[in-house]
Amino acid sequence: MDSIEKLTEIFKEFPGIGERQAKRFVYFLMSRDGNYSDNLSNSIKDLKKEVAQCTDCFKFFLLNQNKEKKCEICRDNNIDSSTLMVVEKDSDLESIYRSKIYDGKYFILGGLVPIVEKNTNRRIRINELLERIKKDAKKLKEIVLAFSFNPQGNHTDFYIRNQLKNITEPLGIKISSLGKGLSTGTELEYSDNDTLKNALKNRQ
Repeated sequence: MDSIEKLTEIFKEFPGIGERQAKRFVYFLMSRDGNYSDNLSNSIKDLKKEVAQCTDCFKFFLLNQNKEKKCEICRDNNIDSSTLMVVEKDSDLESIYRSKIYDGKYFILGGLVPIVEKNTNRRIRINELLERIKKDAKKLKEIVLAFSFNPQGNHTDFYIRNQLKNITEPLGIKISSLGKGLSTGTELEYSDNDTLKNALKNRQ
């Protein structure tokens, strides 16, 4: 495999990027001078050095001088600890957090469950979610499942509910899902504030 094909394959691993777009990225890089490529590679290296993943919610965050292991949300004592919102990815969390319509805790699942999948544990952080719920059980009153409104998101919602019920039911922890407000096929990260607000308000 030559360098063009190798880099194309790397770009194809990016979300929503197909063969044609990946190849366009490669040709774009080839059209730039060496400084551009050097700056890009150095920025990627710096990103890995300056960013950590929260040990509680798995959100990526910029490290501070104290080298904290938890992100700014999980460290915030003013956050409502009685609710935990489970989202697919960092960009979903960012969309909801920026909208300021929800003031509880978060957990990033790391993906959605494919409708036909046997090795689910490799796809999502289900074991880590179970441990998080056990740890927060005394404070936790509600878990909000906030996934994109499409077949895979609906399937993930169903799967997570079944996995959690043995823990949540004895503890009286409510499990809810985003309600009316999200139209079919909607990606959570692209939803506007009013849509998210209505979906959260109408959760059930």
